[in-house]
Amino acid sequence: MSDQPSLFDDETSPLRVLHSSDWHLGRLLYGQKRYDEFQAFLDWMLTQIHEQAVDVLLIAGDLFDTTTPSNRAQSLYYRFLNGVAASTCRHVVIIGGNHDSPSFLDAPAQLLKALDVHVVGAACDDPADEVVVLRAADGQPEAIICAVPYLRDRDIRRAEAGESLDDKDRKLVAGIREHYARVCDAAEQQRTALAADIPMIGMGHLFAAGGRTQEGDGVRDLYVGSLAQVGVDAFPDSLDYVALGHLHVPQAVAGCEQIRYSGSPLAMGFGESKQQKSLCLIDFDGRTPALTLLDIPRFQRMERIKGDQAALEASLATLAADDESIWLEVLYEGDQIAADLRQWLEQRVEGTRLSLLRVRNNRVVDRILARTGEEETLDDLQPVEVFERALNAHQVPDAQQAELKQLFSSLLQSMAEQDTRAE
Repeated sequence: MSDQPSLFDDETSPLRVLHSSDWHLGRLLYGQKRYDEFQAFLDWMLTQIHEQAVDVLLIAGDLFDTTTPSNRAQSLYYRFLNGVAASTCRHVVIIGGNHDSPSFLDAPAQLLKALDVHVVGAACDDPADEVVVLRAADGQPEAIICAVPYLRDRDIRRAEAGESLDDKDRKLVAGIREHYARVCDAAEQQRTALAADIPMIGMGHLFAAGGRTQEGDGVRDLYVGSLAQVGVDAFPDSLDYVALGHLHVPQAVAGCEQIRYSGSPLAMGFGESKQQKSLCLIDFDGRTPALTLLDIPRFQRMERIKGDQAALEASLATLAADDESIWLEVLYEGDQIAADLRQWLEQRVEGTRLSLLRVRNNRVVDRILARTGEEETLDDLQPVEVFERALNAHQVPDAQQAELKQLFSSLLQSMAEQDTRAE
């Protein structure tokens, strides 16, 4: 695989496809808004579309971070599509992801189609409706896209009384395989009818076997218990390339270079901060794909530092000297309790371009979770149990604990009532 796109003369210029996914427009990072990053990325990608002479843009789901995107997130989306429409890129194909609202994506589909933007937000009853035939400026077909969106349980499985979890898992996997088979069969029929030997490209938003995740990337499991069973054989051999979304790590799936996750364009958590993000640029010479990865610049520096107070102070001084906007995750691992850690850190970043997004006192967490002879995590405990252990870990007097527990219980009840009203 080359580091730079190969060049072709005008007579043999191949179909050039750009594969992206998992933008998560509107996503916050520990309360920090990221619109400037999203705008910078979309501007950069639009420049790449111009400079690389991209013919087709594929966006494999999770354009937005929530099903009710903010007005600013929507504005970024539509302004970008308008920019693509003014470029030499002939087509955009978009599928819905698990974070997207199918109805929101599909609502302007007919209007966007006039701009050669093809949207499939939800699974269709007729598999042919998920098949998109792309045509060149002269009207000749140049590619067929099997645009399969995120498949929800209700789309592919019928629940039955008394079925076990294993039964459910098997039906989910079988449903995914059957859905792809039906869509690809419909696509093959159209390719035969067109009598054109053109590329057939699959799209999907799911967790394929062999896919790698990253700590802190925010990926939500799609099918509990069956993730590793959705193998690459779910994608029919008739597909010349498969553009996937959902996993944030750029990667080929199970060693198959033509089945790829483009990954998220921005680091979705501090666990991804050192990861090189990229887009997939695919040149089709006939039906044969040639892949190039386009490295995405880092638009916001993020750093994770850890250690005791002396080590943290040294790291902060080094980073501050760079005089660059840096978002920080701080993990305290000293032997001292350091109960005023947040205040201590804020004093040391005052007047710098460093921003504390997350502070984790591992000393306190370890003490709260300590239980002789057992290993447990926060997921094993109820909120009240964690609070009681925190009180004990900080040696709060018994006389004060009763009132604090009562206040904490009232807070939990108030939060539960708010959640009920929101539903």
